[in-house]
Amino acid sequence: MKPRHMKHLSTLGGHRQLRVLRLDASASPDDSASRKLGDAMIARLRRAVPVELRQRDLNADARFIDAGWIEANFTPYGERSAAQSECLRFSDTLIDELHWANHILLTTPMYNFSIPATLKSWIDLVCRPGVTFSYDEDGPMGLLAYKSAEILVTTGGIALGSEADFVSDYLKQVFSFIGIDDIDLIGADCMHVDAEESLARALARIELDEMENILPEVA
Repeated sequence: MKPRHMKHLSTLGGHRQLRVLRLDASASPDDSASRKLGDAMIARLRRAVPVELRQRDLNADARFIDAGWIEANFTPYGERSAAQSECLRFSDTLIDELHWANHILLTTPMYNFSIPATLKSWIDLVCRPGVTFSYDEDGPMGLLAYKSAEILVTTGGIALGSEADFVSDYLKQVFSFIGIDDIDLIGADCMHVDAEESLARALARIELDEMENILPEVA
């Protein structure tokens, strides 16, 4: 199997640590298959490279955009009132976390063919014109470069890649939209059919990835 993250880690230059931002979207923190996959991936990365980890549970502090947020977002930076700046403060924090990381690990279940509402909220808060993307004569351009993303998805009865999967391509599009094109997706799908087998396949894929030989490129 081709080593993952080789392209990304070779760009880290003098950074000796893989700075991982872990985002968990499951509403079931104590019994979540997607979070179990996330735990396995963090353990796998740590066996290969030095890892500095920051975590955010998207359910712990969920916020949604509203009319005030939209008005503040489209007010030029130098013209915002103190109240408008405060309205955008949480969004700024989420974006700062993305700037800090060089690898994003997202774990999410599929809810009703799509993503959890809290994950959609995070997406709405971090996709900001002039901040994480811009437009030119060729169309949108992502502003977050030299980063990679790992997406770990679990589903109940829907096969990833099927016509009813509105998660995989959407999340890849979102990350690409803000400039993160080095994306890998691992899924444990159709868990209502055989949860143990599906989870085992996903865990095996995580464990089989060759990562040790990229360590010299991080140093």
